Amino acid sequence: MAVTQEQVLDALRTVEDPDLHRDIVSLGFIKDVRIEGETVDFTIELTTPACPMRDQMKVQAEACVAALPGVTAARAKMTANVRSRVPPSPESIPGIRNVVAVGAGKGGVGKTTAAVNLAVALSLDGARVGLIDGDVYGPNVPQMLGIDAPPEVTPERRLVPPQVHGVKVVSMGMLVPPDQAVIWRGPMLHSAVQQFLHDVEWGELDYLVVDLPPGTGDVSLSMAQSVPLAGAILVTTPQGVAISDVRKAVGMFRQLRVPVLGVIENMSHFVCGHCGQRTDIFGHGGGQAMAEQMGIPFLGEIPIDTTVRLGSDEGRPIVIGAPESAAALAFRNVARQAAAQISIQTARTLPLPLVSAPKS
Repeated sequence: MAVTQEQVLDALRTVEDPDLHRDIVSLGFIKDVRIEGETVDFTIELTTPACPMRDQMKVQAEACVAALPGVTAARAKMTANVRSRVPPSPESIPGIRNVVAVGAGKGGVGKTTAAVNLAVALSLDGARVGLIDGDVYGPNVPQMLGIDAPPEVTPERRLVPPQVHGVKVVSMGMLVPPDQAVIWRGPMLHSAVQQFLHDVEWGELDYLVVDLPPGTGDVSLSMAQSVPLAGAILVTTPQGVAISDVRKAVGMFRQLRVPVLGVIENMSHFVCGHCGQRTDIFGHGGGQAMAEQMGIPFLGEIPIDTTVRLGSDEGRPIVIGAPESAAALAFRNVARQAAAQISIQTARTLPLPLVSAPKS
């Protein structure tokens, strides 16, 4: 007897999204079930193309359908539809689904390096990504991405961001000469933030990553008040001074009612390229311990690697320049964990989709 669509759906109800803790049928992930003889094709539409459990869910879903009597082949097509945590408002940017701030309690912890590699990693996984260099006083993003030309300007005086490694980018570093200092007070910083958000031709984006300046100053406050944020990612190093400062950043975002998506521990350890010995130069585990104490997710740790510094200086992020290195793989994993946290926050905010019978 031929398998039925109801049997396929019942089998797929045994597959659970490990982040959302619901089965993929009730979540509305299953689309276009097609049965032709003993072959079953179906689509799994995830909430992010950077889902860390994407491959595992595909294998599990195909296996449970293939185990049905009368089925000899089951093929799952994996797609994604990123949703926004916040409903549309006058402050929202048309076409942008999630604005994600990357901050740090202090400078020197590798925040911009993390923001650049996270943005590129999300793009490599298939997401539509933009990147704002919000560090107006020290705009390093253009150098890290090898951008040396100003953005184009439309007749309506809107900026057209250049696209590098699949990421649309805008930075004050593209608009002023390299040796010219930006000496601005708070109101001018707020105006720059507004322009980068609303006067740029971003188009359709799943994630707009914003590299904030260190600390809890004007730009961070303006960003949180200018646009609904999907959440904030905080970068720290393991030592106590950095941990103390990043706690203050957590407090700021909580006071502004911005979800803290998680903490990244950068420069977590060093592995000697000659002898393979590991050295915890700045200590180890401080970021994870702080995250556990404050009840926020720990997204992962990034090792010290001279290739990271070389890539930043040469305009090739490590996820592009040395994709199989330990640091690049760590950044790819952190990006996926961050995307998963955005999906979790979205699921907590928005109602589950109504599940109708997929097409047969």
